Amino acid sequence: MARLGGWIRYILQGGPPESGLPTRVREEIHQREIASERLIGWVQLVIVLFFSALYAIAPKAEGSSGFNFVPVALGGYFLFTVARLALSYRVELPKWLLLLSIAVDMALLVGLIFSFHIQYGQHPTFYLKAPTLMYVFIFIALRALRFDPRFVLTTGVVAVAGWLGLVAYAVLADMDHMRVTRNYVDYLTGNTILIGAELDKTMVILMVTVVLSAALYRGRVMLFEATRDQAAATDLRRFFAPEVAASITTSEAALIAGQGSVRNAAILYLDIRSFTATASTLPPEKVMAVLAAYQGLALEIIKDEGGRVDKFLGDGILATFGALMPSSTYAADAVRTARRLATEISAEQSRFTEAGWPDSLRVGTAVAAGSIMVGTVGSTDRLEFTVIGDPVNRAAKLEDANKHQQSAALTDSKTYALAREQGYVGPEVEQRPAVLISGLGNPIDLAVLA
Repeated sequence: MARLGGWIRYILQGGPPESGLPTRVREEIHQREIASERLIGWVQLVIVLFFSALYAIAPKAEGSSGFNFVPVALGGYFLFTVARLALSYRVELPKWLLLLSIAVDMALLVGLIFSFHIQYGQHPTFYLKAPTLMYVFIFIALRALRFDPRFVLTTGVVAVAGWLGLVAYAVLADMDHMRVTRNYVDYLTGNTILIGAELDKTMVILMVTVVLSAALYRGRVMLFEATRDQAAATDLRRFFAPEVAASITTSEAALIAGQGSVRNAAILYLDIRSFTATASTLPPEKVMAVLAAYQGLALEIIKDEGGRVDKFLGDGILATFGALMPSSTYAADAVRTARRLATEISAEQSRFTEAGWPDSLRVGTAVAAGSIMVGTVGSTDRLEFTVIGDPVNRAAKLEDANKHQQSAALTDSKTYALAREQGYVGPEVEQRPAVLISGLGNPIDLAVLA
């Protein structure tokens, strides 16, 4: 019984519950459902206009002598559809109005079918052979646009109830002359009722409803998962460079640790001087405000010069040039970025003062170019996309050397020469040959950029 109760609740709630989804995902699904109701309104309007045009230009059937309900029914349905569509753009349509819309759809169809025996002066069994019943599948399919199986089920159940009502009326309308037959020829050629044929029609409506609802239940699960994955992919693009996010979300195979490729690229390190000591004297909210201002400016400059931030290291930033996408000017772009970072951050002190930094915010940055490995590292359960190689280590050590060299931006002479070959144009730099850098085995020639 518990399992049956759970199954019934699953049906009544339209599939998987939304309670386990993040609020932003639920809101995204909610907005899509609102858009779906507007789409349904437009499709209904197209349908009624199509039927109206078809009725206006089609030759009138002979033999009709009674009152013609078709123009009245189409006119009323047109007004209701226009009002419903206009309302959907002003407010979210309440559930009762959606159910009323289903009732109006079926009332229109059942009413038109019922009117045939009046219009043509025939026994009610006459309307049971009307092909107009086929339109019921349009109304059932129309509800699938919302991707909520409950509305499809409701439409199908209402359609079956309406059709059974028509059949019951035809059976009971003339009890003195029973018109139920078992002869298929009599059924097709006269005003008689073949119960098996009417049950067939009922079963077809039910089966189409059940199959379409089952497909929507499965589709709704996929909708939830797809919306959640889309939200995650959107967030992923904020944590990674666009190329990295795209490689993760569009990968044909599962990513594993150790995958990567070798490329020539430039690495840039950026760090705030005396950040830890100064930050310890400030409230956390001011520290975060300063970091946001500093990182926002730095990211803008790096992105403007074609670089990609690999990761934020507290107050430090690791950026790459030519690592994610091949570049013929990676060294020139990185050197130009280092100079801009040193000069523009120094010129924007008012921004950091307003955020709460008590002293002048000074930074150190360094660039190193060479061959690196770009790929994923980690384990089965935890992966990270990163860059590995001598330029990464060299840039980190050079950045730290700014303190001892009394500089704001450093690079080695080989990287600077490569940048000049790639088109870098800038003021002359100070060359410092054979400098021993802590963490690097052999002395290297330095170029002071700022």
